[in-house]
Amino acid sequence: MAQVSQVGTVDRGTDVDAGFDAVAHARSIVGETYRLADYYEVGREKVREYAAAVRATHPIHWDEAGALRHGYPALVCPPTFSSLIAAVVQRALTELLVSYNLGACVQTEQVLDLRRPVLAGDRLYSSIGLLSFRQAFGGDLLVLANTITNQRDEVVLISETSLIARSQPTIDTELNALIGNVLRTECAVGESAILPDPVLSRASEPAGEPLAAALVRSCADVAAGDELPSRTITLTLGDLVNYAGVAGDANPIHWHSGAAGMVGLERGVVAHGMLTMALGAGYLTDWLGDPAALRVYSVRFTSPVYVTDTPSEIVFSGRIKSVDPETRTAVVALTATHDGRKIFGRAVATVLLL
Repeated sequence: MAQVSQVGTVDRGTDVDAGFDAVAHARSIVGETYRLADYYEVGREKVREYAAAVRATHPIHWDEAGALRHGYPALVCPPTFSSLIAAVVQRALTELLVSYNLGACVQTEQVLDLRRPVLAGDRLYSSIGLLSFRQAFGGDLLVLANTITNQRDEVVLISETSLIARSQPTIDTELNALIGNVLRTECAVGESAILPDPVLSRASEPAGEPLAAALVRSCADVAAGDELPSRTITLTLGDLVNYAGVAGDANPIHWHSGAAGMVGLERGVVAHGMLTMALGAGYLTDWLGDPAALRVYSVRFTSPVYVTDTPSEIVFSGRIKSVDPETRTAVVALTATHDGRKIFGRAVATVLLL
């Protein structure tokens, strides 16, 4: 079981100077868990706003009557809704991972273990930690965990994020100046993002029974090898700007061509990885008939989606890898291509069936 610690027990020093060993410090906190100081309350209109940004059209995201017809007492969040709290989680991780610029990290993989649907009105609490740390390929490879619970101490989601980072990133003064000039002014509130009292370890299990999914796709109707109908989704610069605002992702490489070019993205801005992952989730759950039937969703990011002055297209397709009649689950392999290149190196989902 992971060790649960208070932020006060992490000796980061009052001043981080040249003698501070960021790598040794990162290794020292592997396996520990820290509770965020505040909760995120899911708003009814935020559910709709996010659903619009990721093209999630199922009625359980938009209409209380539709949610009730599917057995839910309130609007249900799309499966990747937890990405909205990424900004506050990143702030907390910055307190832990001293000398790492998490804003300059490269996200390589995201795994979502979806335990319960998140509903409008829920309060979400995060417990974060560093699962693993190793050095390879000239960088530091980190796997971060975020266990999200609701106001009833039920685990709704366990998220694992793989990153490539550097403890002493090269400072690009020109890029830093550009970013400083184009980002919005932050409103600083509070000193620490981490709660001094530990509450939950990552190994905790749900306190209650999961809500039953209102399933539509039948186990008898699918078989290993079946192909899902393909779908083409179009993205514009306006879609990226809208998603950046909804998700609170301020990285200018997603909306400012100058910033994108300075980091080597010569063709211009690129879509957010979590946006492409969310669109993939919507493709899967539309086929399923119930967004809550998506239980595990794992994506490895390999190639960016460039979005220029003309719309860009992502083509999604899928194939049933296996079906388990006993658990009434299926494993689906997802493929997403842009300009003839796969944008996911590996994308796999476990789904529930009738």
